[in-house]
Amino acid sequence: MKIYTRTGDDGTTGLFGGARVPKASARVDAYGTVDELNAAIGLCRTAGLDSGTDGALAIVQEMLFVVGAELACVPGKEAKLPMTLIAPENSSALEAAIDACEDGLPALTTFVLPGGTAQAAHLHLARTICRRAERAMLEVEHVRNDLVVYVNRLSDFLFTAARRENFRANVADVPWAPRKPASP
Repeated sequence: MKIYTRTGDDGTTGLFGGARVPKASARVDAYGTVDELNAAIGLCRTAGLDSGTDGALAIVQEMLFVVGAELACVPGKEAKLPMTLIAPENSSALEAAIDACEDGLPALTTFVLPGGTAQAAHLHLARTICRRAERAMLEVEHVRNDLVVYVNRLSDFLFTAARRENFRANVADVPWAPRKPASP
């Protein structure tokens, strides 16, 4: 099978269920951003994460394929997808992972800048892409709330996992301290 089909040369792409839409549509932007998020998480997983975080992210990558598939589906045809769709228990699993990551972390007393260790910085980058994916999903008509909740919870997990990676390496989170503007 060839990787190119030429069917998108006119600026459209096909959705599961048969419809064609412009590649610049909100739906394509949303599932494209979810795909970008999945790639960023793949990059995180190459950075030497804690085995628990890496294992959780392996599952997340599978779930993001499900999110992307549903977003790439003609509304109303989701039940015909050959997979189990995102459900509330998937978000609950992320909440349990967040709770596990938070165990033993120092309390947050300030905003945190992305950084510290390379692992934490990678996770923070994935978190910002996750937030963009969430915003993109909210621009799409007919998106199930379970998808939005899952992606929202995922950004919380990525933030907490970044803090956990810094803690594991005995590197402090980078606090944000507002400064007065410099005088000319």
